[in-house]
Amino acid sequence: MEVSPIFWVIFSIIIVVMLALDLGVFNKKSHEIKVKEALAWVGVWISLAMIFNLIVLKQFGKTKALEFLTAYVIEYSLSIDNIFVFIMVFSFFAVKKEYQHKVLFWGILGAVVMRAIFIFAGVALINRFHWIVIIFGAFLVFTGLKMLFQREEAKVDPEKNGLVRLFRKFLPVTDHLHNDSFFIRKDKKTYATPLFIVLLIIESTDLIFAVDSIPAVLAISKDTFIVFTSNIFAILGLRSLYFAVSGIMGLFRFLKIGLALVLTFVGLKMLASFFHFEIPVTLSLSIIVSILLLSILASVIIKKDDSPSDMLMQDN
Repeated sequence: MEVSPIFWVIFSIIIVVMLALDLGVFNKKSHEIKVKEALAWVGVWISLAMIFNLIVLKQFGKTKALEFLTAYVIEYSLSIDNIFVFIMVFSFFAVKKEYQHKVLFWGILGAVVMRAIFIFAGVALINRFHWIVIIFGAFLVFTGLKMLFQREEAKVDPEKNGLVRLFRKFLPVTDHLHNDSFFIRKDKKTYATPLFIVLLIIESTDLIFAVDSIPAVLAISKDTFIVFTSNIFAILGLRSLYFAVSGIMGLFRFLKIGLALVLTFVGLKMLASFFHFEIPVTLSLSIIVSILLLSILASVIIKKDDSPSDMLMQDN
């Protein structure tokens, strides 16, 4: 699909203006993001994505609009995994809630740049070497099945993060936080604060998540404009989603199974496309949404069994 430069400019302006308003106006001073405020921003970002989707529908037709919507749903749902990492990292470093927004703002801004590189490189590779979809597809199926049968949650260990270890070789790090500062000057020497280490961990983990999510979106569309815009809208809405649902993530215990099934499905879809068996975008969207809704519904309906220790205490 040939996209006029004007659409790239419009999209860029929307993103820059919203980010400027976010950090420069609404969150100029560090403060704790309450659930009500977070939900309002979730609504803003989803609304912007849907308005943009209507523009895609009007300018490029139903198929491209469905591709955008499906890619957006996939990226937004898979990004939920990032929230688990955010919770663990902020908890490990005891980052106050009023400072978390600033870290996520700059972390996601960096993620936008990294994902842009991934997306343009991925689309170029698929367009030039079509056989690479087999590698992407097999990788997604493997990742989905691994997530499905993984019993324990992955642990985040800052000391084992390669980026953090490398950074500490070049710049000293203070022992404690200094409000919301990433760097401080002390005795004419620059020190990084643990808050900057948190930022590095979030950046590096997002890079790892992008390895899964971007091939998944490429299974839906090979159009750079569709893949990039849907990905960025989803990522920018993730920060607000974190503050809205971080406190209740434990209630959706079957959501990870749903995400694993989504990854497996889009991997199989990509493999099928290599053999010229295309699953319609409408059907793909229906299957993905159904999997996510069923996993959430199961989490609400099916109660967690009492543990043996709890049952023993009840008997006594």
